Amino acid sequence: MNEMLVLLMSAGTIGVIHTLLGPDHYLPFIVLSRARNWTRTRTLWITFISGVGHVTGSVILGMIGIAMGISLSKIEAIESSRGSLVGWMLIAFGLLYTGYGIYKYFKKGAHMHLPAFLRPKSIRHSDLHLHEGDLKEEEDAGRLTPWILFLIFVFGPCEVLIPMLVYPAANHSGLGVFLVALVFGIATVGTMLLVVMLGYKGLSLVRFKGREHQLHLFAGLVILAAGAGMQFMGL
Repeated sequence: MNEMLVLLMSAGTIGVIHTLLGPDHYLPFIVLSRARNWTRTRTLWITFISGVGHVTGSVILGMIGIAMGISLSKIEAIESSRGSLVGWMLIAFGLLYTGYGIYKYFKKGAHMHLPAFLRPKSIRHSDLHLHEGDLKEEEDAGRLTPWILFLIFVFGPCEVLIPMLVYPAANHSGLGVFLVALVFGIATVGTMLLVVMLGYKGLSLVRFKGREHQLHLFAGLVILAAGAGMQFMGL
């Protein structure tokens, strides 16, 4: 079998496996889509753009390293340090979003278990109406969240991709480098989209009636767990 074909098949297979084994590739999109009430189309677009940024960042780094004659071990060391940085970024984002979830819970949900006549007037009013400040706060957070995800994924490394780029580059095959990166990118982003779509559909079947105010806290804890898994367990 042609060596290039074997390399391309390996790139596709590894792209799928490395995505499935890394819950940080899809869990944040799934839980945030539910917490922020994103449509399926918006969720998949955010996932797609973040996934493309994720792969492109490693391709650019790999090509710069190869062009400058940097050894594979040094490029992989850089990728490893990027992985540690992203792990901490995801943990920080998870902590911040968990704090936001706690704030939203106590602001809107802490008294929901009480009968209506025992709830403070401000809480009873919020059952029926959202204040302008609340709406602006939700809108601002909704605009910022996708950009934070995109930034985290751009910094996120694809350590398994770099060694596969070295072989065609060593043979001076620009087409080979392009095809390996393309196949790996399609496999990675395609798997992200598939898992996120399935997770989105599955979570949409779960009813949170009366507990919507807890979704931000849930999302924050899941993101925090994904970041901790990446940083301390190598997921």
